[in-house]
Amino acid sequence: MTGRENTNSRDTILGAVRARRREPVELPTVAGSWTTYADPARQFCDALAGVGGQAVSVVDASQLDDAIRAIGPMQDAKKIICRVPGMALGNVELDTLDLPAHVHDIDVAILPGMFGVAENAAVWVTDAGIKHRVVYFLPQHLVLVVPRAEIVNHLHEAYARLQFPGAGYGLFISGPSKTADIEQSLVIGAHGPRSLTVVLVGAYDTSSATASAASAQPIDPRFTGY
Repeated sequence: MTGRENTNSRDTILGAVRARRREPVELPTVAGSWTTYADPARQFCDALAGVGGQAVSVVDASQLDDAIRAIGPMQDAKKIICRVPGMALGNVELDTLDLPAHVHDIDVAILPGMFGVAENAAVWVTDAGIKHRVVYFLPQHLVLVVPRAEIVNHLHEAYARLQFPGAGYGLFISGPSKTADIEQSLVIGAHGPRSLTVVLVGAYDTSSATASAASAQPIDPRFTGY
């Protein structure tokens, strides 16, 4: 095929596309009545159990060390990174690691989460104060500490909270690493952390629990409670 024939074919194809151009249509509005939860924290914990994670709850930050020390992944952990202020469980300082690859042999990383999403148990994290963002992905186990009061109902509320004042990095994490690409067989810990524990910090609102008790669904046995 000559160059002229190539050009003619291209023009024919593009001309056909232009001839069938549709009138522009306005984007649909995202304003609406979205699902909300009487007890967002409970819904978050239920959803987290459903995606392979576990929830732990403490009344205040003074209980964090004991609560996290008691979880399964900590029992045999040798190298621990902790970036949550006021905690004393870390024995590897992330800032002293020269290269991202040096995070590869970390057993547990304990990191702050900005807020959580009740509908899908996603936690928003950023690289603010984090030297190597791979700390969210390379450790064997991940623990995210989230204020109980910072659980929003759904992703519409979550996106409304996102702020990007400058260059940076952020993502939602829901459950541990997993894949079901091969033969539709679910594998936990396929590409990243083998487990995810979310620790909710803050007193449990008993009034919201009472309001939602009538419609509550059975809790997954992996759920560890408030």
